[in-house]
Amino acid sequence: MTRTVDEGPGDLDTPSAFATLTDLVGDGEVVILSGAGLSTESGIPDYRGETGRQRRAEPMTYQTFVGSAAARRRYWARSHLGWRHVARAVPNAGHRAVTELQARGLVAGIITQNVDGLQQAAGAHSVIELHGSLDRVVCLDCGRRTARQVLYRRLNEANPGWSAQVTEINPDGDAVLPDDRIEAFEVVPCADCGGVLKPDVIFFGENVPPARVRQCYALTEDANVLLVLGSSLTVLSGFRFVRRASELDIPVVIINHGVTRGHDHAFLTFDAPLGPTLTTLVRSLGP
Repeated sequence: MTRTVDEGPGDLDTPSAFATLTDLVGDGEVVILSGAGLSTESGIPDYRGETGRQRRAEPMTYQTFVGSAAARRRYWARSHLGWRHVARAVPNAGHRAVTELQARGLVAGIITQNVDGLQQAAGAHSVIELHGSLDRVVCLDCGRRTARQVLYRRLNEANPGWSAQVTEINPDGDAVLPDDRIEAFEVVPCADCGGVLKPDVIFFGENVPPARVRQCYALTEDANVLLVLGSSLTVLSGFRFVRRASELDIPVVIINHGVTRGHDHAFLTFDAPLGPTLTTLVRSLGP
Protein backbone atom coordinates (compact mmCIF):
# COMPACT_ATOMS: atom_id res chain seq x y z
CA MET A 1 0.00 0.00 0.00
CA THR A 2 1.32 3.44 -0.94
CA ARG A 3 1.83 6.00 1.80
CA THR A 4 1.69 9.59 0.56
CA VAL A 5 3.20 12.62 2.27
CA ASP A 6 2.09 16.00 0.94
CA GLU A 7 4.62 18.31 2.56
CA GLY A 8 8.36 18.72 2.83
CA PRO A 9 10.21 16.87 5.61
CA GLY A 10 10.28 19.91 7.83
CA ASP A 11 6.47 19.94 8.02
CA LEU A 12 5.60 16.26 8.00
CA ASP A 13 2.41 15.34 9.79
CA THR A 14 3.66 11.74 9.69
CA PRO A 15 7.35 11.86 10.58
CA SER A 16 7.43 8.07 10.59
CA ALA A 17 7.18 8.15 6.78
CA PHE A 18 10.36 10.18 6.51
CA ALA A 19 11.99 7.93 9.12
CA THR A 20 11.12 4.97 6.90
CA LEU A 21 12.75 6.69 3.94
CA THR A 22 15.84 7.38 6.03
CA ASP A 23 16.06 3.74 7.09
CA LEU A 24 15.66 2.48 3.53
CA VAL A 25 18.38 4.78 2.19
CA GLY A 26 20.61 4.12 5.19
CA ASP A 27 20.62 0.41 4.35
CA GLY A 28 22.37 1.24 1.07
CA GLU A 29 22.17 -0.30 -2.41
CA VAL A 30 19.93 2.56 -3.50
CA VAL A 31 19.32 3.04 -7.21
CA ILE A 32 18.29 6.57 -8.11
CA LEU A 33 16.12 7.39 -11.11
CA SER A 34 16.06 11.14 -11.64
CA GLY A 35 13.96 13.32 -13.90
CA ALA A 36 13.55 16.93 -14.92
CA GLY A 37 12.11 17.92 -11.56
CA LEU A 38 15.55 17.52 -10.03
CA SER A 39 16.90 20.28 -12.29
CA THR A 40 14.08 22.82 -12.11
CA GLU A 41 15.68 24.37 -9.02
CA SER A 42 18.67 25.09 -11.28
CA GLY A 43 16.43 27.12 -13.59
CA ILE A 44 15.87 24.47 -16.26
CA PRO A 45 12.17 24.03 -17.10
CA ASP A 46 10.50 20.70 -17.72
CA TYR A 47 7.78 19.63 -20.11
CA ARG A 48 5.30 18.80 -17.38
CA GLY A 49 4.16 20.90 -14.47
CA GLU A 50 3.28 19.75 -10.99
CA THR A 51 0.10 18.09 -12.24
CA GLY A 52 1.88 16.18 -14.98
CA ARG A 53 0.03 17.99 -17.77
CA GLN A 54 1.90 18.70 -20.98
CA ARG A 55 3.19 22.24 -21.30
CA ARG A 56 2.40 24.31 -24.37
CA ALA A 57 5.70 23.53 -26.11
CA GLU A 58 5.84 20.22 -27.94
CA PRO A 59 9.19 18.42 -28.01
CA MET A 60 11.02 17.63 -31.22
CA THR A 61 10.42 14.06 -32.39
CA TYR A 62 13.02 11.88 -34.06
CA GLN A 63 10.83 11.30 -37.09
CA THR A 64 10.33 15.04 -37.64
CA PHE A 65 14.03 15.80 -37.19
CA VAL A 66 15.35 13.21 -39.66
CA GLY A 67 12.55 13.75 -42.17
CA SER A 68 12.69 17.51 -42.66
CA ALA A 69 15.54 19.92 -43.34
CA ALA A 70 13.24 22.74 -42.25
CA ALA A 71 12.64 21.01 -38.93
CA ARG A 72 16.38 20.61 -38.40
CA ARG A 73 16.90 24.30 -39.17
CA ARG A 74 14.21 25.19 -36.64
CA TYR A 75 15.72 22.88 -34.03
CA TRP A 76 19.31 24.10 -34.38
CA ALA A 77 18.37 27.80 -34.52
CA ARG A 78 16.33 27.51 -31.34
CA SER A 79 18.79 25.21 -29.63
CA HIS A 80 21.80 27.34 -30.57
CA LEU A 81 20.51 30.12 -28.35
CA GLY A 82 18.75 27.97 -25.78
CA TRP A 83 21.76 25.74 -25.13
CA ARG A 84 23.60 28.67 -23.61
CA HIS A 85 20.95 28.76 -20.87
CA VAL A 86 21.52 25.07 -20.10
CA ALA A 87 25.30 25.44 -20.26
CA ARG A 88 25.22 28.24 -17.68
CA ALA A 89 23.09 26.28 -15.20
CA VAL A 90 24.75 25.03 -12.04
CA PRO A 91 23.89 22.07 -9.79
CA ASN A 92 21.41 22.69 -7.00
CA ALA A 93 21.01 21.29 -3.50
CA GLY A 94 19.23 18.19 -4.81
CA HIS A 95 22.10 17.28 -7.13
CA ARG A 96 24.60 17.85 -4.34
CA ALA A 97 22.62 15.67 -1.94
CA VAL A 98 22.56 12.79 -4.45
CA THR A 99 26.33 13.13 -4.88
CA GLU A 100 26.78 13.05 -1.10
CA LEU A 101 24.70 9.87 -0.82
CA GLN A 102 26.88 8.29 -3.49
CA ALA A 103 30.06 9.44 -1.73
CA ARG A 104 28.85 7.74 1.45
CA GLY A 105 28.55 4.45 -0.39
CA LEU A 106 24.76 4.27 -0.15
CA VAL A 107 24.02 4.58 -3.88
CA ALA A 108 24.53 1.56 -6.12
CA GLY A 109 23.67 3.42 -9.29
CA ILE A 110 22.28 6.65 -10.75
CA ILE A 111 20.02 6.63 -13.80
CA THR A 112 19.10 10.08 -15.04
CA GLN A 113 16.53 10.98 -17.66
CA ASN A 114 18.01 14.47 -17.78
CA VAL A 115 20.29 15.63 -20.58
CA ASP A 116 21.78 18.64 -18.78
CA GLY A 117 24.83 17.00 -17.15
CA LEU A 118 24.15 18.71 -13.83
CA GLN A 119 24.39 15.54 -11.73
CA GLN A 120 27.90 14.91 -13.03
CA ALA A 121 28.75 18.57 -12.56
CA ALA A 122 27.81 18.11 -8.90
CA GLY A 123 30.52 15.45 -8.64
CA ALA A 124 28.58 12.23 -9.15
CA HIS A 125 30.26 9.45 -11.13
CA SER A 126 29.12 6.48 -13.21
CA VAL A 127 25.85 8.22 -14.06
CA ILE A 128 23.83 6.44 -16.75
CA GLU A 129 22.43 9.09 -19.07
CA LEU A 130 19.29 7.29 -20.18
CA HIS A 131 18.41 9.95 -22.75
CA GLY A 132 21.93 11.09 -23.66
CA SER A 133 23.49 14.52 -23.18
CA LEU A 134 23.21 17.94 -24.80
CA ASP A 135 26.97 18.33 -24.37
CA ARG A 136 27.56 16.04 -27.34
CA VAL A 137 26.61 15.99 -31.02
CA VAL A 138 26.45 12.89 -33.21
CA CYS A 139 26.55 12.57 -36.98
CA LEU A 140 23.69 10.42 -38.29
CA ASP A 141 25.79 9.39 -41.29
CA CYS A 142 29.26 8.51 -40.00
CA GLY A 143 28.45 8.19 -36.28
CA ARG A 144 31.21 10.50 -35.07
CA ARG A 145 30.56 12.24 -31.74
CA THR A 146 31.92 15.71 -31.02
CA ALA A 147 31.61 18.24 -28.23
CA ARG A 148 28.66 20.61 -28.39
CA GLN A 149 31.01 23.55 -27.80
CA VAL A 150 32.74 22.76 -31.11
CA LEU A 151 29.43 22.91 -32.96
CA TYR A 152 28.53 26.10 -31.13
CA ARG A 153 31.65 27.80 -32.52
CA ARG A 154 30.98 26.49 -36.03
CA LEU A 155 27.39 27.76 -35.97
CA ASN A 156 28.59 31.18 -34.81
CA GLU A 157 31.04 31.28 -37.73
CA ALA A 158 28.35 30.22 -40.21
CA ASN A 159 25.92 32.85 -38.93
CA PRO A 160 27.88 36.09 -38.47
CA GLY A 161 25.72 38.84 -37.06
CA TRP A 162 22.74 36.52 -36.58
CA SER A 163 20.74 37.21 -33.46
CA ALA A 164 17.21 36.75 -32.19
CA GLN A 165 15.06 37.81 -29.29
CA VAL A 166 14.45 34.81 -27.05
CA THR A 167 10.90 34.95 -25.72
CA GLU A 168 10.93 31.71 -23.77
CA ILE A 169 13.23 28.82 -22.89
CA ASN A 170 11.71 25.38 -23.22
CA PRO A 171 13.08 22.07 -21.95
CA ASP A 172 16.25 20.57 -23.44
CA GLY A 173 17.64 24.02 -24.27
CA ASP A 174 14.96 24.85 -26.82
CA ALA A 175 14.39 28.60 -27.17
CA VAL A 176 11.24 30.10 -28.68
CA LEU A 177 12.23 32.34 -31.62
CA PRO A 178 10.39 34.33 -34.32
CA ASP A 179 9.97 32.45 -37.61
CA ASP A 180 11.90 35.02 -39.64
CA ARG A 181 15.00 34.55 -37.50
CA ILE A 182 14.77 30.77 -37.87
CA GLU A 183 14.60 31.08 -41.67
CA ALA A 184 17.75 33.21 -41.65
CA PHE A 185 19.75 30.59 -39.71
CA GLU A 186 22.39 28.50 -41.49
CA VAL A 187 22.82 24.88 -40.36
CA VAL A 188 26.25 23.24 -40.71
CA PRO A 189 26.93 19.61 -41.66
CA CYS A 190 29.33 17.11 -40.10
CA ALA A 191 32.87 18.40 -40.49
CA ASP A 192 34.11 14.91 -41.40
CA CYS A 193 31.59 13.52 -43.87
CA GLY A 194 29.09 16.30 -44.56
CA GLY A 195 26.30 14.31 -42.92
CA VAL A 196 23.40 15.38 -40.73
CA LEU A 197 24.22 16.41 -37.16
CA LYS A 198 21.92 15.64 -34.26
CA PRO A 199 22.28 16.32 -30.54
CA ASP A 200 23.37 13.13 -28.78
CA VAL A 201 20.05 12.82 -27.00
CA ILE A 202 17.07 10.51 -27.36
CA PHE A 203 14.28 12.41 -29.06
CA PHE A 204 10.64 11.52 -28.52
CA GLY A 205 9.88 8.60 -30.82
CA GLU A 206 13.48 7.35 -30.70
CA ASN A 207 14.53 4.20 -28.84
CA VAL A 208 17.05 4.12 -26.02
CA PRO A 209 19.96 1.82 -27.05
CA PRO A 210 19.19 -1.74 -25.86
CA ALA A 211 22.51 -2.15 -24.03
CA ARG A 212 21.77 0.97 -21.98
CA VAL A 213 18.32 -0.36 -21.11
CA ARG A 214 19.77 -3.70 -20.02
CA GLN A 215 22.28 -1.92 -17.79
CA CYS A 216 19.48 0.00 -16.09
CA TYR A 217 17.39 -3.14 -15.63
CA ALA A 218 20.37 -4.90 -14.03
CA LEU A 219 20.87 -2.05 -11.58
CA THR A 220 17.19 -1.96 -10.73
CA GLU A 221 16.94 -5.69 -10.16
CA ASP A 222 19.85 -5.65 -7.67
CA ALA A 223 18.60 -2.60 -5.74
CA ASN A 224 17.37 -2.55 -2.17
CA VAL A 225 15.24 0.47 -3.03
CA LEU A 226 14.47 2.45 -6.20
CA LEU A 227 14.38 6.16 -5.37
CA VAL A 228 12.61 8.24 -8.02
CA LEU A 229 13.43 11.94 -7.93
CA GLY A 230 11.50 14.57 -9.85
CA SER A 231 9.97 12.47 -12.60
CA SER A 232 6.34 12.22 -13.66
CA LEU A 233 7.24 8.81 -15.16
CA THR A 234 4.96 9.62 -18.08
CA VAL A 235 7.52 8.30 -20.57
CA LEU A 236 7.93 4.53 -20.70
CA SER A 237 11.74 4.70 -20.84
CA GLY A 238 11.86 5.53 -17.12
CA PHE A 239 8.56 4.06 -15.97
CA ARG A 240 9.55 0.51 -16.98
CA PHE A 241 12.19 0.39 -14.23
CA VAL A 242 9.60 1.35 -11.62
CA ARG A 243 7.34 -1.35 -12.93
CA ARG A 244 10.17 -3.90 -12.81
CA ALA A 245 11.09 -3.00 -9.24
CA SER A 246 7.47 -3.40 -8.23
CA GLU A 247 7.31 -6.83 -9.87
CA LEU A 248 10.30 -7.91 -7.76
CA ASP A 249 8.87 -6.40 -4.55
CA ILE A 250 11.71 -3.87 -4.41
CA PRO A 251 10.43 -0.78 -2.55
CA VAL A 252 9.85 2.20 -4.83
CA VAL A 253 9.99 5.63 -3.21
CA ILE A 254 8.92 8.67 -5.26
CA ILE A 255 9.72 12.28 -4.37
CA ASN A 256 8.02 14.59 -6.85
CA HIS A 257 5.67 17.53 -7.16
CA GLY A 258 2.34 16.01 -8.17
CA VAL A 259 1.04 12.54 -8.85
CA THR A 260 3.11 10.35 -11.17
CA ARG A 261 2.42 7.41 -13.42
CA GLY A 262 4.31 5.26 -10.92
CA HIS A 263 2.29 6.08 -7.80
CA ASP A 264 0.35 2.83 -7.94
CA HIS A 265 3.65 0.93 -7.81
CA ALA A 266 5.19 2.96 -4.99
CA PHE A 267 5.75 1.92 -1.40
CA LEU A 268 6.12 5.53 -0.30
CA THR A 269 5.59 8.88 -2.04
CA PHE A 270 6.42 12.45 -1.06
CA ASP A 271 4.88 15.51 -2.71
CA ALA A 272 7.73 17.80 -1.78
CA PRO A 273 10.53 20.01 -3.18
CA LEU A 274 13.60 18.01 -4.11
CA GLY A 275 16.38 20.25 -2.80
CA PRO A 276 15.13 20.71 0.78
CA THR A 277 13.86 17.13 1.03
CA LEU A 278 17.11 15.52 -0.10
CA THR A 279 19.19 17.87 2.00
CA THR A 280 17.15 16.90 5.06
CA LEU A 281 17.53 13.25 4.13
CA VAL A 282 21.33 13.54 4.07
CA ARG A 283 21.33 15.29 7.42
CA SER A 284 19.02 12.68 8.93
CA LEU A 285 21.57 10.00 8.07
CA GLY A 286 24.13 11.65 10.31
CA PRO A 287 27.77 12.52 9.61
